Amino acid sequence: MTTTGEAPGRKLTAKGLATRERIVKAAAELIYEHGAQNTNNEQIRAAAGVSGSQLTRHFPTKESLVRAVLAWQADSIVARHQAPELGELDSFAALYRWADMYVASQDMTRGGCTFGSLAAEVVKTEPSHRDAVADGFGRWQELFKRGLSKMRERGELRPEADPAALAHLLAAAFQGGALLDQAAGESTPLRDALYGALAYIESFAAAR
Repeated sequence: MTTTGEAPGRKLTAKGLATRERIVKAAAELIYEHGAQNTNNEQIRAAAGVSGSQLTRHFPTKESLVRAVLAWQADSIVARHQAPELGELDSFAALYRWADMYVASQDMTRGGCTFGSLAAEVVKTEPSHRDAVADGFGRWQELFKRGLSKMRERGELRPEADPAALAHLLAAAFQGGALLDQAAGESTPLRDALYGALAYIESFAAAR
């Protein structure tokens, strides 16, 4: 996966890339558990098994590390939506498989959305990260938009279906449902939100 925020003008060796990835992954896990404001360099160094000089070499500021974590989390969520069993998210069957996959994962983890949790924190506390948050959500929603556009082009959705609006709906249903899951301690809210959103999209299905 690619991340942003490294010191400019410096090419990394394979070892350097592996170290950088280890730092970002460790930081992502700590930030998800404790929040960005409550995660410090000492915790990250210990979790990643790196020295202070290694950490600052790759990420001179905490802002650069948080941006890298945002990009890493966005890469992760996009990659998961590109799983082979989901194809291009361009059929009702694929969209329901996507919903089933996430409901099942919430049943196991009760963890909410890793990208959404960090995004919700940093857009309030660090407005400078807003572009990184918008980019992550935009990349994710583009996958839905592209699939829904193909469905409309094939005549499976009526012309008045708006792929961009429906992509917003799916992302919002997931984010809201995942948050309610965390509060409730079970996956019914996410299941209801996702299947409700999909039922709405199906209301645009072309008559057969």
